[in-house]
Order: sequence, then C-alpha cells, then structure tokens
Amino acid sequence: MNHGELATSLLAWYDKSAREMPWRVGPAQRKAGIKPDPYRIWLSEVMLQQTTVAAVKKYFERFTSLWPTVNDLAAAPDDQVMGEWAGLGYYARARNLLKCARVVATDHGGIFPQDRKTLLSLPGIGPYTAASVASIAFDLPETVVDGNVERVMSRLHNVHDPLPLSKPQLTDLATRTTPKKRAGDYAQAIMDLGATICTPKSPACGICPWFAPCIARTKGTAAELPKKVAKPVKPTRKGFAYIARTPSKAWILERRPEKGLLGGMLGWPGSQWATEAQHEPPFDADWTELGEIKHTFTHFHLFLRVMVASDIQNISESHITLGANEFKSSDLPTVMRKVFDIAQPNFTD
Repeated sequence: MNHGELATSLLAWYDKSAREMPWRVGPAQRKAGIKPDPYRIWLSEVMLQQTTVAAVKKYFERFTSLWPTVNDLAAAPDDQVMGEWAGLGYYARARNLLKCARVVATDHGGIFPQDRKTLLSLPGIGPYTAASVASIAFDLPETVVDGNVERVMSRLHNVHDPLPLSKPQLTDLATRTTPKKRAGDYAQAIMDLGATICTPKSPACGICPWFAPCIARTKGTAAELPKKVAKPVKPTRKGFAYIARTPSKAWILERRPEKGLLGGMLGWPGSQWATEAQHEPPFDADWTELGEIKHTFTHFHLFLRVMVASDIQNISESHITLGANEFKSSDLPTVMRKVFDIAQPNFTD
C-alpha cells in the first residue's frame, strides 16, 4: 500500500470501530456537520499526557461540569482547580492549564487559535498538543505523534532503532501517511489503532486494518517493537511532613514555591526531600510521629514520615492557617492527602 491507501484503509476501519469518548466527535457526527469543541479537545489532550483514557474520563467530566467553557476555567480559583486535578499527577500541567485558559480568555476573546504556530505560543502547549488541537479540533493536516503512533509506525515499517533516538524517523513516517482530508479523524484513528489493536503486548494482528502492509508482522518482530533505551532505576528520597493545628483548631499549611515540584500548591510544612531524612520542624512543638507514606513521582520514590502536634501558637508569616470551615483536603495534591489521611484520626474537633 502507498501512504494514501494506508490512510484510506485506516479511516474505513475507524468509521466502524471508533471508540466513544466524552470529548470526541465521532466520524458519523462529523459527517453530519457537528464540529469538535476546541476547548474540550485541548482539555482532554492536556489531561491525557502520560495518563490513560480510563483514568482521565472522570476528571474530564468533572472539569467540564464545573467549568464548561474556557472562560469559566479561566475565572476559576487556582486552589480549586489544583484540587480537582489531584490524582492526575504532573501538576505543572494543571498550572499551565490555568495560564493557558487565561491567555485564551483575555488575549483571544475566549476562542482557541486554529493554527499550530499560534497554539504553540500558548502556555503549556508543546508540539504534540498543538498538533492534536489543530488536527482534531480544526481538521488541519498536522501530524500527531504519541506513544501509540510511535508503536504503530515502528511495527508498520519494522524500525529497530530504539526510542527516543528513532523518534524523528517515526515522526517522518507518520507525516507521510497523514492525509490532507479528514486529518482529525485520521489522528484519532491511528491512536485508537495503537490503543486497541496494535497494543504493547499481544497485538491483535489478525483484525488489524494494516495486517497486509505491516512489515514487522511478516518478519515476526512486532512483539519486540518499539525498542527503547533502558530507563535508569528511580532513586528514593526521604523527608518529614508536619501537620499541626492552632488552639482554635485551624490547620497550619504552607504554599510551595512557584517553581519546582508541586509548585504553587498548598501543602503541609516539611523538610527537604533528600537521600536521608532530616528532622527539621517548622516551629517548636511536642511532635509525635504517626507513620510513613510512600508516593511515587515521575523521577523518584518519596517516603515521608508524618509528624503531628497541636495547640501551636508561634508560627511564621510564611505559614497559612485555615479554619475547619475553610480547609478542604480535596484542595491538596495527592501526596499531601496521603499525609493527611494518616494524621486526621489523631485530631478531634
């Protein structure tokens, strides 16, 4: 098959087999003249970065229920958005989500720009997201390359150079196959193909629309592709987290620095996260250790020992106090919620 025939056969399969998703306008709807909402496409693509479709669905439905338009999201309180994001991880995405929404609302009249170049100028939008929004939302012939597409292309063309070294070659191959018409459907089709048929393990080659032209299938190498450079073992860091209340039962928190992990989010005062944990209380108190939580970030495992105290009066201006009617554990990132879950039974109102 030539590149045009590959696209045509994949689109024919997609017309019959497209997955239903809350942000997707399916092929039948597109043919009926229904157009995708760029806001919903953008939001879903940001959420889907390094996260599964199954995990994202409930978050997407919650977000679009609370904030149905980009202008609604732009006006939302930071802590509420970050709290709703908790569990999706990679919190820099959530911070950039708000920044992008506010730029679209203020500088673009609440309307997402269509071209890839302008999309790339928005906060938090990189080449993949820009191509996805331009293609899926506006049907422009941009090439969308995620892990699914890389896997499909590596098998279709039997590419044995390991990722990420082979990414430019796989992107070039994907570009050649991307059609000028129905580019948005094609982008979703090839991602569906990778997610449902050309899966990492045990690909269902017998029902694949690209069964015949797949070189890796004919050579028996599909199961070993794509090859990847070995990842280093994740290091372990340790630290302390300190949960305390004032005599009036207000919780004592701090806001993390804007730059860095969990930047700008509310959390419990804590020590540095290092190879060995150092007991560095934020203020003098009769601290009691309750236990330890484990949390895994992208690049390391974290173990935090949970310390509690009460009736704290002398705190610094850098700390934040929230009364029982103001504090919501749902506004905390997941690692801080884990700390709270251990400590909460120790406090009684």
